[in-house]
Amino acid sequence: MNEEGQSAADSNFAALLEILDGAPGKLARLTEGLSTAELRWKNSEDEFSTLENFCHLRDLELDGYTRRINQILTESDPLLADFDGARVAAESNYNNQQPQVALQTFQTARRENVGMLRSLTEEQLERGGTLEGVGKVTLKRLAVMMREHDEGHLEDVRVLRQRLERQRSQTSIGIVRP
Repeated sequence: MNEEGQSAADSNFAALLEILDGAPGKLARLTEGLSTAELRWKNSEDEFSTLENFCHLRDLELDGYTRRINQILTESDPLLADFDGARVAAESNYNNQQPQVALQTFQTARRENVGMLRSLTEEQLERGGTLEGVGKVTLKRLAVMMREHDEGHLEDVRVLRQRLERQRSQTSIGIVRP
């Protein structure tokens, strides 16, 4: 890659890291003003509540991404375990946890992971491993996967917020939801 191409790639990766670093703040802004009961509200039993989204993101950050980053940096072509989010959620009783603690822990873990990724050389960012169910991934690809995963959960939380707002407005004008 020529110098100009490398500079653009570096700039894009730096922007990606900014997006990753900002995800916990976006979650906080999306849920500002919601009560603990509203954060625990579920649209259906098959969907996460907002609090369950917080807890899932926290646990994936700690037990998935942090572990994978460390393995890739310390092992040669490691096998990276899948993170069974549904199993962890079922075993962890997410909806009875404290929302602010879950979000703060996610933010701290994410900040540490982004800091680690920012500190790496290009050569280190190209290191990789084999992620169960996915195949070969480099640290750069892992960062892209983190962003994609965040986007899905941010959208889930946006939709939950919209449903809560709609429910609030219907209740305030006397419409009862079937």
